[in-house]
Amino acid sequence: MRKTFVWILAALMVLAALPAAAQPVHLTLWHSMSEDAGLLLDSLIAEFNATAGKEAGIEVESVFQGQYSEAVNKMNSILVAGQTDTLPDVMQLDATGKVPYASAETAYTAEAAMRDHPETDMSKMLAPAMANWSLSGTQLGFPFATSTTVLYYNKTLLDAAGASAPATLADIGALAGRLPEKTADGLDVTVYAHVPNTPTLCNWLGQMGSDLVNQHNGTEGTATALACMDNGALVSFLTEWKALYATGALADTAGSTDAFVAGQQAVMTGSTSNIASVLEKVGDRFELGVAPYPRVNDAAGSGATVSGSCLAMFDHGEERRQAAWTLVCWLTSAEIQARFAGGTGYLPANGDSVDSDAWKQLVAEHPQYQVGLDQLMQTPETMRSVTVGPSADFYYAIMNDISDMLEQDLSPEETADILQEDLEGLLTQYARANAQ
Repeated sequence: MRKTFVWILAALMVLAALPAAAQPVHLTLWHSMSEDAGLLLDSLIAEFNATAGKEAGIEVESVFQGQYSEAVNKMNSILVAGQTDTLPDVMQLDATGKVPYASAETAYTAEAAMRDHPETDMSKMLAPAMANWSLSGTQLGFPFATSTTVLYYNKTLLDAAGASAPATLADIGALAGRLPEKTADGLDVTVYAHVPNTPTLCNWLGQMGSDLVNQHNGTEGTATALACMDNGALVSFLTEWKALYATGALADTAGSTDAFVAGQQAVMTGSTSNIASVLEKVGDRFELGVAPYPRVNDAAGSGATVSGSCLAMFDHGEERRQAAWTLVCWLTSAEIQARFAGGTGYLPANGDSVDSDAWKQLVAEHPQYQVGLDQLMQTPETMRSVTVGPSADFYYAIMNDISDMLEQDLSPEETADILQEDLEGLLTQYARANAQ
């Protein structure tokens, strides 16, 4: 707690050094948190306005801008129109907005903020979470709503079959034939349902020490080619994936939380940001288990890429810039990160959060939360999510091509060649369309 107060105090001292203003500094925060998460964020902003913000002469208005993609589209439209005065002071930004934000002249990056405030210690932020918001060597923002993917499983169902949480894809396959074919309501039971997409494919490639595309998955420069072909990682994964399908344990469809909650799906991979809602939906239907993301095979390492969103700032003059920094420091402090995590399922990106009463109480009541944080802390910083221009097209091309492998009985080698042609074609097309 002492570290948290020192951290916030340092930011407040900066504001105190400025000339006193008759009116508070007004800031706008754009966010993409809906439902309970949105209500929690609004309550935190109200708390900031009544405490640290009031003391520093800052008043923040939080504005919901729809899903991340909608918020990024609005940011892009403003940047293209040159109406930068209508941009917010702070924005909750996901990976699809990293490239346009980085090129915006009015971006006040975390890198610049840390240079301006060397007195503020940000070393407590978890390295894998921070690394996710770095592009070409520049720290763009600070992790806020941090998540990673884990394995959810119906512990009651697996216990009855004498099985434990699967640690590898082969372990998932081994559950075939061991579980009931029907639920108590007569519904068909599937072991696992999933179609790999950009983030989940990156998880499995990353476990084998490979990126999906070059330039460190596009975080150190513009990606131009696949990085998982020559090292054999893509073919290795596709081989394991096809073998899993052959066991009958895998349904070649996107899994759903509803099917899992209804007992129709024994295991499910999903974001840690869903833990709160999954716990609520499952209720007392069965005991919910959460385990680390399954490994490709016994030779693969553990971990999963970091996702979620960061807090990115824009420069609207010194006074608002300094006030935005104070807000960001407060929202990423240990106590606030722990409380936000407890109310949503997102992971605290501040390493000191584990010492807070809020986090200790949370994991004592629901130990499922600790799994994702442990995985995040053990995930190598080198495992990066993908940053490419044609992100949506990438996502669906991966899904379609891998699904075709199963449905059309293509070989892993054939499928890898198809993926290379399709994905590198998308990168080339995007580069041509956006050439300056």
